[in-house]
Amino acid sequence: MAVSYKELGLVNTKEMFKKAVAGGYAIPAFNFNTMEQMQAIVQAAVKQKSPVIMQVSKGARNYANGTILRYMAQGAVEYAKELGCANPQIVLHLDHGDSFELCKDCIDNGFSSVMIDGSSLPYEDNIALTKKVVEYAHAHDVTVEAELGVLAGVEDEVQAEESHYTKPEEVIDFATRTGCDSLAISIGTSHGAYKFKPEQCTRNAQGKLVPPPLAFDVLHAIEEKLPGFPIVLHGSSSVPQDEVDTINAHGGKLPDAVGIPEEQLREASKSAVCKINIDSDSRLAMTAAIRKYFDEHPEHFDPRQYLKPARENMQKMYEHKIVDVLGSNDKL
Repeated sequence: MAVSYKELGLVNTKEMFKKAVAGGYAIPAFNFNTMEQMQAIVQAAVKQKSPVIMQVSKGARNYANGTILRYMAQGAVEYAKELGCANPQIVLHLDHGDSFELCKDCIDNGFSSVMIDGSSLPYEDNIALTKKVVEYAHAHDVTVEAELGVLAGVEDEVQAEESHYTKPEEVIDFATRTGCDSLAISIGTSHGAYKFKPEQCTRNAQGKLVPPPLAFDVLHAIEEKLPGFPIVLHGSSSVPQDEVDTINAHGGKLPDAVGIPEEQLREASKSAVCKINIDSDSRLAMTAAIRKYFDEHPEHFDPRQYLKPARENMQKMYEHKIVDVLGSNDKL
């Protein structure tokens, strides 16, 4: 029995992206696997009056169960209302769908947006797969994100050794022939907490790695080809050094973890980039708080004791992204 996202109180990305492109800001797309992540996302979005995309990867569905995640998204809408948001703008989005069958299953189970990632396929095969997903999704008023270009790094079951920048000359043909609603591009972002090898970076005066800049020339060329078309950046966690330092100070081992500088993401979000994906930063914020708590309270064993500060730290991080990086606050 298929479930429509509208029954769950969710929205798709169409109007959300239109406003973001016109307003020069980006919508936060936060991945979630657990109740604490969901609570922190909703608390941050409501407090800052921001629309939000709650993302579920294939790995998250395998970990937490698709049915549970669907009800959590419905719960997120009701929780937002309970916190005082009369009209929550929450999307439940499949991140990195790798097959038509997975996308269809998500659409039939209450997702309001899906991503079909055919970027590792030959160009024509990517178009054919994306078009098939778009036709099914649009029949259910679900929006579709596609990907052109390959991001390096590791995220759940998505792995690529090398990135390949999106070719601006392909975007018009791809968007026109597939009918996708938004396009994830590759301009130098990367998945995971180790986005760049040390030899790709320089080091600042404190010895911290400084990553290579994003390819804004590629972004601007794509914008010229597709004016006003919603562009998405994946692999855009900034890997905050204070969280990495906390983890390392309390028994962790994350040497040379480095992410995308927030000022570059802010610049991108002022353009046609209207969705920015953030996953690793949430994991780092959660792990840093838990490691610190374990160190300071070795006698405690109730998960609520250490998950509460973890939730608070994630909420703080989400609010910071919404206000200082994406500019999506006060947009409801």
